[in-house]
Amino acid sequence: MRVVFMGTPEFAVPSLDRLAADGHDIPLVVTRPDSRRNRRARPEPSPVKARARALGLEVAEPQSAREPALLERIASLRPDLAVVVAFGKILPAALLEIPSRGAVNVHASLLPRWRGAAPIARAILAGDAVTGVTTMQMELGLDTGPVLLERSCDIAPRETTATLTGRLAVLGADLLAETLPLLARGAITPRPQDESRATWAPPLRREDGRIGWDAPAVEIDRRIRACHPWPVAEAGLRGDRVQILEAEPLEDREPTDQPADACEPGWVLRAGESIVVACGGGTRLAVLTLRVPGGRALSARDAVNGRLVARGECFTAPPG
Repeated sequence: MRVVFMGTPEFAVPSLDRLAADGHDIPLVVTRPDSRRNRRARPEPSPVKARARALGLEVAEPQSAREPALLERIASLRPDLAVVVAFGKILPAALLEIPSRGAVNVHASLLPRWRGAAPIARAILAGDAVTGVTTMQMELGLDTGPVLLERSCDIAPRETTATLTGRLAVLGADLLAETLPLLARGAITPRPQDESRATWAPPLRREDGRIGWDAPAVEIDRRIRACHPWPVAEAGLRGDRVQILEAEPLEDREPTDQPADACEPGWVLRAGESIVVACGGGTRLAVLTLRVPGGRALSARDAVNGRLVARGECFTAPPG
């Protein structure tokens, strides 16, 4: 099958690799332009661009998917299909109408749950036990097209956005490889999505990383895991910001000098191999790894030994 591939982040790379390994003709890979990590950094290619170059494929980097030059170039290739994996932009009707078999998207959720840009982080943040990947026929709406195939997977108890993204990227590539031959044979009946079950997954913002210690420990733990690697969960300590990289809610009733329900949320109950913090509802969170922004990650023990935090202090919301 002659396929134009459109994608940008690391999540899309396994799907591109699988298309190439399965022998599909890929005359063009479309990705976002090079970007900078910060103002001082040099522009870097997207993971998809870097992989496409390694595979010897032609790459286009339009500022917009609506650019006439891009549409003309894709039309000249006469593709059978467009495959879109986390491209990062809604495609116009003019582009979707070019391939003879339309466009197929690989989405990192079980649609219609978590339509939008951040389905993996939102699933963790919501405490979902199961997620998965879906292949769907694309239309003008945001992730509203008919479902082709789907495959589910459990969300592990200590899963982060980073680890779950890696697993779903491979699962999505496998599902894409299963979908395309069936689609070519007309052996898939697209299934409309149930609009009544739709939920939305907007992009995370920096504000999503702010820890409110009056929430139960299990919810704070979800926030920490959902915000890894970005925007990173943050708290306040001694008037400064501190990033909480790894933690774990405690269910045991190991005694501390003061019970959690007798302390205000954020109070450090114990500081040693872990930093046990009182949270909402009398729950407790063991902070395992933390970092001052711009510094290196520290284990709880190193943070205590370095006097970054001590028993009897109180974490707050991050300043600002």
